[in-house]
Amino acid sequence: MAHIKKNDTVKVISGKERGRKGKVLRILSEKDAAFVERLNFVKRHMRAGGQAGQQGGIVEKEAPISLSKLMVVCPSCSKPSRTGLKTLESGAKVRFCKRCKEHLDS
Repeated sequence: MAHIKKNDTVKVISGKERGRKGKVLRILSEKDAAFVERLNFVKRHMRAGGQAGQQGGIVEKEAPISLSKLMVVCPSCSKPSRTGLKTLESGAKVRFCKRCKEHLDS
């Protein structure tokens, strides 16, 4: 089970985007990376395209960031923290904030 999931708010702890926060848009589990909203923009040259009538040019889009550079921001204490796994009586596994011990999954 990953320590970061889609729609989590995360803070970047290293690299050129250090200190910035954003929402996770997508997780790439095979690369251990995530796309974070409005962070890590790169420029790509796009060819004018086909049936959609897409215009060519230089396009800015988000690039994936390694999961090791991200920390989950706890919704209850609103601080970046490490996460742990707890097994409930029902057998379900939930993530929790190691700072305030609150559940991250609702």
